[in-house]
Amino acid sequence: QVQLVESGGGLVQAGGSLRLSCVVSGSIFSINTMSWYRQAPGKQRELVAVIFSGGGTNYADFVKGRFTISRDNAKNTAYLQMNSLKPEDTAVYYCNVARNSGRDYWGQGTLVTVSS
Repeated sequence: QVQLVESGGGLVQAGGSLRLSCVVSGSIFSINTMSWYRQAPGKQRELVAVIFSGGGTNYADFVKGRFTISRDNAKNTAYLQMNSLKPEDTAVYYCNVARNSGRDYWGQGTLVTVSS
């Protein structure tokens, strides 16, 4: 089993920054991708960014140039640095990790609220 604990969410003004963290514990062997998703009220969950075991990254167009995903394998932690935040970034942000087999796991989410 794998456990994920997100932290770092909160209330920030538009233009501000936050850094989210996701600590992974448990049976972490063969973890490949670490990703951040978000779900705004009344909307479907959407992919924000993904980082692969080799360090490659992909971003949703709506965060390119503003958000940066990273991972510290020694600490089993993924990060999402969010800069130039906009009110439309308000959402619950979820961490997701996936094994090479495709089996994936979700965290409980952390709320990010951006005020205008």
